[in-house]
Amino acid sequence: MVTELLKAFLIGGIICAVGQLFIDFTKLTPARILTGFVVAGVVLSAVGLYKPLVEFAGAGASVPLTGFGHLLAEGVRKAVDRDGFVGVFSGGITASSAGITAALLAGLGASLLFRQKDKV
Repeated sequence: MVTELLKAFLIGGIICAVGQLFIDFTKLTPARILTGFVVAGVVLSAVGLYKPLVEFAGAGASVPLTGFGHLLAEGVRKAVDRDGFVGVFSGGITASSAGITAALLAGLGASLLFRQKDKV
């Protein structure tokens, strides 16, 4: 168990450190960096490199934005195998629907529990 936690911490930390390096040493906006991480997850998954990383690091690789890209790519791949070309359009949304719903509900809950403070 400790080794699994250590692997997840190290791989997740490396991914976050790469993001921090992009923030510190480039003029890329945070939105472009975040989008780049999702696209990198899709590309790495498409060439077969991200799945072994997820199997090795668990949540350290599946929780960051690159993991979301991997989830989208895997969902599309499975849907195309099952439904053909239509799976290109439905697979990513189907695979990520639980996570998207959880994020929306968490945002709704936070908006109901906390009030916005006006900036002066």
